[in-house]
Amino acid sequence: MSKFVAAVDQGTTSSRFMIFDRSGKIVGCDQKEHEQLYPRPGWVEHDPMAIWGAVQSVIAGALARGSIDPREIAAVGVTNQRETTVVWNRQTGRPIYNAIVWQDTRTDQLVNEFAKEGGQDRLRAKVGLPLATYFSGPKVKWILDNVEGARTAAKAGDLLFGNIDAWLIWNMTGGVNGGVHVTDVTNASRTMLMNLDTLDWDDEILELMDIPRSMLPAIRSSSEIYGNATGNLAGIPIAGDLGDQQAALFGQTCFSPGEAKNTYGTGCFMLLNTGEKAVPSKHGLLTTLAYRIGNQPAVYALEGSIAIAGALVQWLRDNLRMFDYAKHVEDYASETPDAGGMYIVPAFSGLYAPYWKSDARGVFVGLTRYINRSHIARAALEATAYQTREVLDAMEQDSGVVLKSLKADGGMVYNDLLMQFQADILGVPVVRPTVAETTSLGAAYAAGLAVGFWDSVESLRANWGIDREWQPKMDPARRQELYAGWKKAVTRTFDWVD
Repeated sequence: MSKFVAAVDQGTTSSRFMIFDRSGKIVGCDQKEHEQLYPRPGWVEHDPMAIWGAVQSVIAGALARGSIDPREIAAVGVTNQRETTVVWNRQTGRPIYNAIVWQDTRTDQLVNEFAKEGGQDRLRAKVGLPLATYFSGPKVKWILDNVEGARTAAKAGDLLFGNIDAWLIWNMTGGVNGGVHVTDVTNASRTMLMNLDTLDWDDEILELMDIPRSMLPAIRSSSEIYGNATGNLAGIPIAGDLGDQQAALFGQTCFSPGEAKNTYGTGCFMLLNTGEKAVPSKHGLLTTLAYRIGNQPAVYALEGSIAIAGALVQWLRDNLRMFDYAKHVEDYASETPDAGGMYIVPAFSGLYAPYWKSDARGVFVGLTRYINRSHIARAALEATAYQTREVLDAMEQDSGVVLKSLKADGGMVYNDLLMQFQADILGVPVVRPTVAETTSLGAAYAAGLAVGFWDSVESLRANWGIDREWQPKMDPARRQELYAGWKKAVTRTFDWVD
């Protein structure tokens, strides 16, 4: 009898393979970073072959570390950085260009062209998204328009497109030797090409962006058997597929309308389950798919997407050399009781929710000679908390739901200073679950449900428990003063790029 389920978790900065038992406990894990490529200002790329190599490496590593026989694994799920775009040749299995990462802003002129007729919300009624550089569709068009021979190859049916999930599943199920070309509803909803009502590719939008339908993966549910793996996992069903933020929502067992989570990773993403109804946003949020289990009705969500959270700490480490390890940011930030009146607004990729301004760029404001490294470290952490407050405000306005607490997950939830400040600036408790790696767990849950390892989503709630809770301690007047300063700082980023 199978004892375990597993998940490939392919993120913006690293790939992981995690193996879980029936109670959701981690029994095996391996992780490997991959290189971030910045060929021009505003451009961000990854090497898809390096990512595939890293995924193969961590699968072998986790099996070895956990001393686990692959035959003990019932199914494998996949979760991924979502809008990052890969176009590859179906005959050779090779990408025709590097993966264009979700943070990349090179498509800003394309987006502006599309917005000339109907404005930034031209497609929102169909796809739930504003026109923005964030999403996959314009990235595909850029590749077809700018890579020599790409359009000809696409029209001949030789090219395939996918977010990272589709690229990995195709390779994991055989690649050029019969690989399955699929994606799930959550990933498809991040392309700007899928109609929220039909859950199918929209022909009018494909025509607008001049993208051949033959390139696109089949859209499937988030929990079903797509095919069997090859390689180290040979014969094991690949049976779950969720974009990383939806996987975290699933792993946090937010299965009821009104339940929400916030993931603190490279970026920061808050999702609110809205049930079987797509709720349009009037306050700068995204209407997206939360998940779909087999043939059951699709479940929708409202999302607030923040481009830069942990990536700001990484930038301080790698670009400014402020410290050697990301964990040291808390040590420096703890040396001062506040940020000394300064704010960092990390609009490196423009501003996402709730502003959607691709022409914004990052700023340090409020600098005086009093400011030192500790203030900068603290301001970097506080920036994530302020951005989350903005998204939560928008979510409450759109949904009418007032959150009583915030479920938090992702790598930054082990930063106690950030979590306390988050509770303070929100004025509600922040809760960290016993298993904070909820992205991987959510993908494993989806895979396990598909093969009967678990019998229902409700049975998964028993695995969720509280590890730690932070209560707000800040005086309300001080909270309002700090937040007003943040809102003022954000305006200084507007309209920087002509």
